[in-house]
Amino acid sequence: MPVQLNHTIVAARDRNASAAFLADVLGLPAPTTYGPFRVVQLSNDVSLDFLEEDPVVPRHYAFLVSEEEFDGVFGRIRERGLEYWADPFLQRPGAVNTHDGGRGVYFRDPDGHLLEAITRPYGG
Repeated sequence: MPVQLNHTIVAARDRNASAAFLADVLGLPAPTTYGPFRVVQLSNDVSLDFLEEDPVVPRHYAFLVSEEEFDGVFGRIRERGLEYWADPFLQRPGAVNTHDGGRGVYFRDPDGHLLEAITRPYGG
């Protein structure tokens, strides 16, 4: 079997709120519970397992989505009134990037993690 990412743990002050936020913005099924984790299942059999920790050290998580899914994600970002940027350095607020012929946007979750939705892998 080739090596594949199966899951990763995401630190959160409130695992329920953070997992629900991600699932909602990305248009995914509601999180489930596994032991101390709130689990957000992605469509490629990878899960993000939210665990309560304090303090939280913000990380970056990027999600590859279709053009149609991007429209939904971006719409939910705007509906929530979330700040968003076209770049990971947060120097282009209120904009979407068009790298590699796709679209991309960065936004923060309740714990400060920098989330990214892109429609094309960079450099691909």
